[in-house]
Amino acid sequence: MRIAETSDLWWKNAVIYCLDPETFFDGDGDGTGDFGGLIQRVDYLAALGITCIWLMPFYPSPDRDDGYDVTDMYGVDPRLGSPGDLVEFIRTANDRGIRVIADFVINHTSDRHPWFVQARKSVDNPYRDYYIWRKDTPPDTSDKVVFPGEETSIWTQDKATGEWYLHMFAKHQPDLNVMNSKVRDEIAKSMGFWLQLGLDGFRLDAVPFFLELLGEPKDETAKIDPHQYLSALRSFLNRRQGSAVLLGEVNLPYKEQLKYFGGPAGNELNMQFDFLSMQNMYLSLARQDARPLARTLSSRPKINPDNQWAMFVRNHDELTLDKLSDAERAEVFAAFGPDPDMQMYGRGLRRRLPTMLDGDPARIRMVYSLMFSLPGTPVLFYGEEIGMGEDLRAKGRSAVRSPMQWDDTGNGGFSTAPAGDLVAQPVDGPFGPAHINAAAAKRDPDSLWNFVATLIQRYRECPELGWGRFELIKQASPAVLLHRCTWDGSMVIVAHNFGAEPASVTAAVPAAPAEESEEGGEGGPEVPGGTGGAGRSYAGAVLRDLLGREDIPLSDDGSFELPLDRYGYRWFRVQHPGERQVP
Repeated sequence: MRIAETSDLWWKNAVIYCLDPETFFDGDGDGTGDFGGLIQRVDYLAALGITCIWLMPFYPSPDRDDGYDVTDMYGVDPRLGSPGDLVEFIRTANDRGIRVIADFVINHTSDRHPWFVQARKSVDNPYRDYYIWRKDTPPDTSDKVVFPGEETSIWTQDKATGEWYLHMFAKHQPDLNVMNSKVRDEIAKSMGFWLQLGLDGFRLDAVPFFLELLGEPKDETAKIDPHQYLSALRSFLNRRQGSAVLLGEVNLPYKEQLKYFGGPAGNELNMQFDFLSMQNMYLSLARQDARPLARTLSSRPKINPDNQWAMFVRNHDELTLDKLSDAERAEVFAAFGPDPDMQMYGRGLRRRLPTMLDGDPARIRMVYSLMFSLPGTPVLFYGEEIGMGEDLRAKGRSAVRSPMQWDDTGNGGFSTAPAGDLVAQPVDGPFGPAHINAAAAKRDPDSLWNFVATLIQRYRECPELGWGRFELIKQASPAVLLHRCTWDGSMVIVAHNFGAEPASVTAAVPAAPAEESEEGGEGGPEVPGGTGGAGRSYAGAVLRDLLGREDIPLSDDGSFELPLDRYGYRWFRVQHPGERQVP
């Protein structure tokens, strides 16, 4: 593997930034963000260093679920601009070296979509089979409801025909029938449309629900393998655009996630979010003990070199903790969301990181350092780079979807419209725009914004983190996560202290794994300390400090001592005498 080849699989060391056009920047002053405003803020994102923008849904929608209830897969919501405005935004982003991907709601449509409007007219309507229906009264399915408290069943009876239609989410979002070849063709055609307009791929919403085939007769479901369809969809995208990416929302155990990658072939989703590592990171933060996260990372399965994990601290939904045990989830709730109003669905939190960590700058920076240095592709949610908080006055998930805070003027600089006309209200209090905003952060060399910009730069300079083989390094402190990523003969070593007290780490650079692959393997158990690979001496070698100026010398056998502050973090590259490394 040569460094030049990393551009072929650009998503493996990209920096992705998720934003909602309607809450990012209002260019025309009507109270709703739009693509005209987003174009004006592309240079802000370029200055931060991000390489890919992920757009939340921008399609026409009744907006009952923040745009995830789509009425037209080929359009742009008029509130946000025109298709021409979208194309202008994509071209502007591309000119700054930024790719653009978009949410694609593959599981369901709005009940106002023309397909469903037609489908509910009669049982023999041509669009009837675009959705999933049943004639008999369904059993109790309250235990299958995705949003407890908002729905009581995954089936709703339609008055027009008396039959029930399936909706894994809200009743106004009927599920599409993937068994229908016309539905599959429509999905591929619409994706091809957006690729033709310049998108570089899609974030697929709720992938397991889309492929579950719930509600279909068993003799029919036996005729189709949903994973073959996902593989075919990936093949279609890559025929239309070779570098297009599919980033999937798959919150399942690793063994199941491996299937959605396409197994060893890696021919389904290019990328998946690592929900397990995210959830166990919060458990480690709550306990001030790195071991839950360490165990989770060590249990990752090996994936195809063309695949990648997406690492995140926060996304646009509730901060789900559903894969933790009840006792573990209670620990995280007690530490970061003790008020029931901060919790959602009994499984998650509707808070942002800075408020959960009581605004502690050292701890906040440690977490973002961790996100950028764990093996995978980092994904930022808008406002994370400045330390935005949530608005608990807002309903449900909307608490973390408040307008971007640009400056300390009215509406936080988001819009010139009267406050009552805003699509959402700015955060109030110490995490609001009067105290936290992009204009002030960019001017402050010690701000979180500038720290994140530095992390992005270092991450991009360290292909080992996106491409390399990950291994834990043995050391004695339970509060410290010490790991290395090795790739193409180069090694990065990273340390993070989850504890509120300083720590001192004594460890050794592990021997190079015999099976180390130039393409970059994944996973592996904790490894013992040892001497350099193939008997190589570390005489004269140093740990070159990538975030500061304090290099640490290595002993001839590769051993070293490393002091860490409270919530401390250190990045190093192993450098031998005479090696010509990145400065």
